[in-house]
Amino acid sequence: MDQANSVVELRQYAQHWKDHHKSIAFIPTMGNLHAGHLSLIEKGQSLCDRTICSIFVNPMQFGANEDFNHYPRTLDQDIKHLEAIGCDLVYLPTASELYPQGLEHITQIAVTDLTDNYEGEHRPGHFTGVATIVLKLFNIVKPDVSVFGKKDFQQYRVIQKMVDDLNLDVEIIGSETTRETSGLATSSRNQYLSEQQKIQATLIYQTLQDSAQQIQQGERDYKKLEQQAITSLDRAGFNTDYFCVCSSDTLQPATADDRKLVILVTAGLGNTRLLDNIEVDLW
Repeated sequence: MDQANSVVELRQYAQHWKDHHKSIAFIPTMGNLHAGHLSLIEKGQSLCDRTICSIFVNPMQFGANEDFNHYPRTLDQDIKHLEAIGCDLVYLPTASELYPQGLEHITQIAVTDLTDNYEGEHRPGHFTGVATIVLKLFNIVKPDVSVFGKKDFQQYRVIQKMVDDLNLDVEIIGSETTRETSGLATSSRNQYLSEQQKIQATLIYQTLQDSAQQIQQGERDYKKLEQQAITSLDRAGFNTDYFCVCSSDTLQPATADDRKLVILVTAGLGNTRLLDNIEVDLW
């Protein structure tokens, strides 16, 4: 696996591949890689000739109460994982290169409409940080395809909208959520759960499945469904931030006329905030 540490190095690799008519899939990450990340790279490998994975803990997407300095950094292990699945190139930029004048002077990308609620409400400024760094990386890498996990469904839609709105020449592919055998969505945050909490956390996906089943069976009182789910999770020991039935296109609260839905949930368990969703197609 090749490694690039600067914009110049990365562009040399990418241009060489393009000169030889090789398509490029790009997967941006913050490292601490797990099976979910690796599945995104494997998806990219199935779609393109070459795959690039970036590892960069982006300070711009951390809020005031989120500890950037304690985000898990496992670079040596990450590189071993990438080599094992045959990733072609890992890109390891530094903050000083991507933000040479500091965060306070960087041009910011604010994606409208999709960022007001849910994670955008609970983590102000988060999606501006995500959109800005992803656009920078797209401009550096110039990939044909970029793969994002649907576990972070709102993030996936935000990036999709940014690409559409700004006419970027990259295809955004959503990859289905990777789950543990218990149904728990694979996440870096799972490492902070005790074994008992991991068992308890499976209730999130079970609740999503139960709500989806009720919708498929004809339930259209989404507010009632949401409240039932929140009450159930909170009684089981969670601190539920939101449980919302939404249009998967607009992420606005679903109406009885909507046919493509996504149920978004984020719930705290102990000191760990867990995020998941399930799509419901009523066509």
